[in-house]
Amino acid sequence: MKVLVFDAHSYERDSFQGANAHYDFTLTFLELRLTPQTAAAAKGFDVVCAFVNDVLNRETLEILKSSGVCLIALRSAGFNHVDLPAARSLGLPVVRVPEYSPYAVAEHAVALIQTLNRKIHRSYNRVREGNFSLEGLVGFDLHGKTVGILGVGKIGKVLAQILRGFGCRVLLNDLTPDDDFARTHACHYVSRDELLAQSEIISLNLPLSPKTRHCIDEAALAKMRPGVMLINTGRGALIETRALIEGLKSGHIGAAGLDVYEEEEAIFFRDLSGHILTDDLLARLLTFPNVIVTGHQAFLTREALRNIADTTLASIHSFERGEPLVNEVLPT
Repeated sequence: MKVLVFDAHSYERDSFQGANAHYDFTLTFLELRLTPQTAAAAKGFDVVCAFVNDVLNRETLEILKSSGVCLIALRSAGFNHVDLPAARSLGLPVVRVPEYSPYAVAEHAVALIQTLNRKIHRSYNRVREGNFSLEGLVGFDLHGKTVGILGVGKIGKVLAQILRGFGCRVLLNDLTPDDDFARTHACHYVSRDELLAQSEIISLNLPLSPKTRHCIDEAALAKMRPGVMLINTGRGALIETRALIEGLKSGHIGAAGLDVYEEEEAIFFRDLSGHILTDDLLARLLTFPNVIVTGHQAFLTREALRNIADTTLASIHSFERGEPLVNEVLPT
């Protein structure tokens, strides 16, 4: 089968080409993002492989269908960027990678916590300029701190275990509590409001849906304790950015580590170092010394890239053979 990989980057190609040794698909890589304006490039391909910031609205899907595409393979866990009802009506199955490495994302969340806590980013820049002063670099022991995890799927559970290893008190909140997990790892499920009020650090590990969009808004931030550290490795739109900025300006939010941003679509995964940043909210976030923004890189480990490629190509192979698509995403 002929597979067109949109929004492809050099760090992905080796993984896909290595995984393809088991299948011998014809893989073509494009740096272009998939949008209604670029979808026609898929003419003559059987499968389109899309990433998290590609635009798979009805218009894009109609163009892909008319171009002969018969399968959409997402190399991501998230699928909120796909018009699933439109895909179903067009007869275009959509498959995803439901998990690739929960360790990669959970470990990145901890890296953000400790970088903000111990001011590693500031210390690194100081020392390079010959400034060895320790003023303003005081952190805290992570041991004994209360950390709240909103969203306790595979990533949230790995994060909880890591934080328990640091000696943290871990509070959990999820629509489907896993009481066995909580007992085994000495964590505690609590209400959302209780988690917001008690936690000194809060990590967002939720999927994005209409119910979770802007779940961290002005009202939610007001329920958090003064000086709270907020970590988001989930989806950017979980946080209302304007409210976060006001919380940072007032000092109510003590620090924020963001691997995702609600308007990242036209910004992340691109080198814009020679351009003016026109997104005023992101530009404002980058002015705070107690904010770290990473460009949606939490997933970026060798192990995760290999798993993404293996799962994606295995789904394409199942489709080619007419087998059940175990990773198919259906509209609700």
